[in-house]
Amino acid sequence: MTRTFLAALLAVSLGSAPTVARAEVPVMIRIIKGSRQGPPSVDPRLEDLRRQLSPLAYQRWEQVTDEQRDLSRGKTEFVKIPDGEQIGVTLVERRGDTVTIEVAITSRNTQTRLTVEKGQRIVHQVTGEKAGAAYFLTVRALP
Repeated sequence: MTRTFLAALLAVSLGSAPTVARAEVPVMIRIIKGSRQGPPSVDPRLEDLRRQLSPLAYQRWEQVTDEQRDLSRGKTEFVKIPDGEQIGVTLVERRGDTVTIEVAITSRNTQTRLTVEKGQRIVHQVTGEKAGAAYFLTVRALP
């Protein structure tokens, strides 16, 4: 028997997946605010999102937070938005250059799963509109 076969047999017999399957995926997570109030503008830090934001109903965009996190499969990371709500972000699956991420909004009892290639961004509205403004979560899986 070859060493590779023995290693695979050992992994199966122990009921565990190879270490590679548990690898973390680095992501950039941003909270942004879209507003219908004031003159149209896009925060310069959001320039890379301009094409994704322009078709949305909001005319003014500002970045609220920006942080890098390492997502581990099945482990939820929480991100707080200014109104106090916590948003859960979970790595569901990683296959080659694609990742499936789940965004959970507990106050609305909603979960959304999105699959993107590394380098692509998710832009997801996480609050309802209040006084002409709403908050969005953006997640970009880093290459």
